[in-house]
Amino acid sequence: MYSMEPTAGCSPAVPQAELYRSVQAVLPRETDNQQPAGCFNKGMLRWTLHKKVRNNPDNSLSLVWVLIKELEKAERCDSRKCIIPLLHTLMFAIIQTAYIPDELYKRVYDFCKRLLTYPQPYCSVGLSYTRQMKTERLIPGLMYQRMVTAEQRLKSEHYPFQERVFILADPVVFSGSLIPVLFGDFEASASTSAGFLSPLEHMCSVVQHSMQAVLGADQCHWQNLARALRDKGQDIEPYFQEVLAILEQSVEEGGRGDGGALRSRLQHLYGEIVSDTDSERGGPLCDCPLPNPDMSFHLWTEDLDIWRELAKWLRSSGVSEQFSLNQEQEDFELGEAPCDPMPSDMTRFSVMSDDSGIERDLPPGTDPSLSSSLDTSSISASWEQCKISPPSPREPDSGRLSRRGGIKLKPSAKDGVVLMQDTLEDHANLGGNGGRGGSRGATLQRRAGASSMQNFPKQQRHFTARIVIMGDDRVVGRLAQAYYFFRKREARRLFFTMKVNLQFYYIPVCAAPTPTSPAKENLHQSKEDFCSLGSYLSSVDPWYNCNIKSLGSTIHKLANMQQANPGRPKEPFISDVISYYVRSGQLPVYFTIYFVKITFTNMTKDPVEDVFLTHLEIEFPEFRQISASIRDKPKKSSGEICGAVVSMNYKKVTLSGRDVDKGISVRTSGAQICGIPSSQAEDLNCLTLTLNEAPVKTKSNAAQSKIRICNIKIRTLESRSFNLTLDRDSRRTYRDVQSIEVSPCLDPGYCVQKAMRSKFNLGEDKDAGLSKYMSKALPLPINTFAGIVN
Repeated sequence: MYSMEPTAGCSPAVPQAELYRSVQAVLPRETDNQQPAGCFNKGMLRWTLHKKVRNNPDNSLSLVWVLIKELEKAERCDSRKCIIPLLHTLMFAIIQTAYIPDELYKRVYDFCKRLLTYPQPYCSVGLSYTRQMKTERLIPGLMYQRMVTAEQRLKSEHYPFQERVFILADPVVFSGSLIPVLFGDFEASASTSAGFLSPLEHMCSVVQHSMQAVLGADQCHWQNLARALRDKGQDIEPYFQEVLAILEQSVEEGGRGDGGALRSRLQHLYGEIVSDTDSERGGPLCDCPLPNPDMSFHLWTEDLDIWRELAKWLRSSGVSEQFSLNQEQEDFELGEAPCDPMPSDMTRFSVMSDDSGIERDLPPGTDPSLSSSLDTSSISASWEQCKISPPSPREPDSGRLSRRGGIKLKPSAKDGVVLMQDTLEDHANLGGNGGRGGSRGATLQRRAGASSMQNFPKQQRHFTARIVIMGDDRVVGRLAQAYYFFRKREARRLFFTMKVNLQFYYIPVCAAPTPTSPAKENLHQSKEDFCSLGSYLSSVDPWYNCNIKSLGSTIHKLANMQQANPGRPKEPFISDVISYYVRSGQLPVYFTIYFVKITFTNMTKDPVEDVFLTHLEIEFPEFRQISASIRDKPKKSSGEICGAVVSMNYKKVTLSGRDVDKGISVRTSGAQICGIPSSQAEDLNCLTLTLNEAPVKTKSNAAQSKIRICNIKIRTLESRSFNLTLDRDSRRTYRDVQSIEVSPCLDPGYCVQKAMRSKFNLGEDKDAGLSKYMSKALPLPINTFAGIVN
């Protein structure tokens, strides 16, 4: 068992004046965007501040007092930029503090409640924390108990929720010296989290923290309690389950009364745990450090299926019979063979039965129960039979009454309702953005945060998968592609949607520069931002800029430091920052996923459908050198430079909402379509088309090199073909392309509802019923600390 002795568990007290200076140092400033080094320091200083107060209750309580005073000061001075960073830091400190007086709880609760009168995103953050503080004030220690129970996968029928963090790193970016840095960081996190390594040790920390938070220093002596818990050994689990039951029952009762019943029950339990000889009541308190959540690190190679990793986690959890899965059931639900994973969109071949399906028609002596069984073993055997040696159609009695597992080609009514709930809630958040080929919403403003009026709440799910991706725009594009095919598969066969709540997080990390490359090679790339989505998030969320955007450069610096001094002690900086991000990043920013249909010059080759999120590039190979040379020069007209003639038909978007259909033919050496704005001033939820050369100005066409569009069709009018690259990923390059069609992806939930309605309303193309209130476009939500701060 771990040690809870004072010498090992508590750090020296820090004066409030020093804590005040530390808080002031981490707050975002107006000059942070111009000074990246300052953001790097702020992220490191925030980590140092939390580390400084982690193990001392005096430091934690002092920090809470300092933060609430700073929040009230920011409110008086109308310094709104500091409110959300201070509030996140305050809540993170409250969770870890051993005991907080009711006066301080009330002060924090009143401040959060006043934020409800503020505009977005302050009211959303204030609403979330107001609800938490109201419950925490009535039932102290509840947030810590629930967080540790869910993150560490402690099984309990009283709180059956579980969470896990899946970290996916792009192997193109994370190679060489970066891999040892990450693995060393996670190893240091596992070994330095106060020794919390086993479920029993997590149970001890929950019991101790809950009793200290409710009873306080007058009724709880932490040293005696820690010693008694350590002596219990394997017998600690019944006490852990009872503490959970007491606090969760208080939640169900709504915290009625003055909390006397809660204190009385925990005081009685404290007396059972602590022996008569150690029944000293008063004494000092000590915080129970909050361990990092359960994380798994993966290099996102081509062979890694993130949805199968989630299915393995569900199968290993075994919370209850309702959610437990075995290997065969998982494979059947995912529609894949147990030993040979198959993409969800691969063509499936049916096997025709040559029998009547009636048992009396079977030959004498045949056991119908064996041949018509639908158990998982026969399904697996059928898979293997189809893969290795399919039966000959002339072979007599082959496969008689042998039934393979059926595949649902359309969702049931219950499945449709679940998909509708997801889509309806997204519509409330997004404001009803239009879908492919349809009209868009009344505003081009990008949506962020959760809706404060959730008339269609999602079904409560016991599992939360927090997916953190690390890399540049290429890994973001892969996530968008995986999420798109995931939603298509869920619309066909619902599996994860009713079980798992998905949360996405993004840490921008660029590849290390290669000093050996020639200076003239790829000169244009020096000015390109390969982490455009991360740069956008850092421009709209200052706290994301300080803590997450700066982490990418920190990882490279840590790799250089480790190479220079391999024997230096390792600190769990990266895993601590990720833990803070997934816990405090509550408000998503929504990015539209765009669909592209690709047609090739070879008529025998079928068209291909794909998606992208950030960037699409068109390049004519014979004009590659010309295209690269003019990027950093003033734009020339198409009459002054060579290129291919292409026709473009697009819908031009305007701020007034009166979109106009346009059609032009231009000569160009290439073009780019961007889904992420280059600056906050141009933050519109649409695509930006940029041609390498400005079109020739005519009477009917004004010369524009940048055009805002919502959909477009591009086709080459000559015998030349072009190359197409999605999300700057060379692995997703299509060659010999003749034409493309780009438009926002339709949400599969909307498609299901529309298909169900079309069966009863033939000939009606307009949206009616619930379809009018559903989001047509498929957005990818990336969680941040504040959403979009205007």
